[in-house]
Amino acid sequence: MSISRRTVLRSTALAASLAVPMHRAFAQKAEFNYKYANNLPVTHPLNIRAKEMADAIRAETGGRVDIQIFPSNQLGSDTDMLSQLRSGGVEFFTLSGLILSTLVPSASISGVGFAFNDYASVWKAMDGELGAHIRQQIAKANIVPMEKIWDNGFRQITSSSRAIAAPQDMKGFKIRVPVSPLWTSMFKALDAAPTSINFAEVYSALQTKIVDGQENPLAIIATAKLYEVQKYCSLSNHMWDGFWFLANRRAWEKLPADLRTVVARHINAAGMKERADVAELNAGLQKELAAKGMAFNQPDAAAFRDQLRKAGFYGEWKAKYGDEAWALLERSAGKLA
Repeated sequence: MSISRRTVLRSTALAASLAVPMHRAFAQKAEFNYKYANNLPVTHPLNIRAKEMADAIRAETGGRVDIQIFPSNQLGSDTDMLSQLRSGGVEFFTLSGLILSTLVPSASISGVGFAFNDYASVWKAMDGELGAHIRQQIAKANIVPMEKIWDNGFRQITSSSRAIAAPQDMKGFKIRVPVSPLWTSMFKALDAAPTSINFAEVYSALQTKIVDGQENPLAIIATAKLYEVQKYCSLSNHMWDGFWFLANRRAWEKLPADLRTVVARHINAAGMKERADVAELNAGLQKELAAKGMAFNQPDAAAFRDQLRKAGFYGEWKAKYGDEAWALLERSAGKLA
């Protein structure tokens, strides 16, 4: 079953059911009542597939495992929820590797600028040796990562002033970025002027020209209505981001082995479906945003890679991640440093 954009954006019944986690009659007799928290709206494919996943787990375990979903930062910020996951306040949590890197530094390596040209290279890396390496590092932090990483999508650059077609177009470009050394380092290496601004203030910052542009996946550009204050969208695919499905180790090990097998199988299967959903959603959103007046272009990623290489960006981050992790990245992404 695939999820169309209409299904995603109009899932009001699902939204109502997830807005306040449902306490089902048989949830009271479940042996394992676990909480799953995330930062995405209920209509995002991640939560739609998570609802299916929780239902399937409950059915196959005969009600022994009941997972309640808390979407949309209901249980706090990403930092709050990561702390709760580590302490056992929540049993499951999905988190971007770029944010998880505050605890597990190597987790952000999948977001290195212009490393991946397409999804084929992303999944080759994340379902292969690089993903296995990152999971090993996550496990050292006493957190259990599921095998399959879920998709957040490639990030694109938007602008109110000009299309970003080549590295020279970035010179002096005032762009909003999240608070992250990886982002700031990359855009500085491209001679841009990155500014860290809370996402809640991005629309007004673009509207008042505090910054000229920003970067996010198409789904964010659409839902935050950034097309109202941005004219150009460059399909730069400059960073890929995904969500690790994480479990509290103590809670995970409390599950008997047979139940762990069932839960992991359904979580990973849901993650694979969510990947397909996000790809389909983004394809539809490009057409919709173009209809709203956004002008799209496709920059040459190789030129941006060359600029980052000359500026020492890849060499700097290779040193930070270490030779082993960097070698695994390059096996899927190609030579960078």
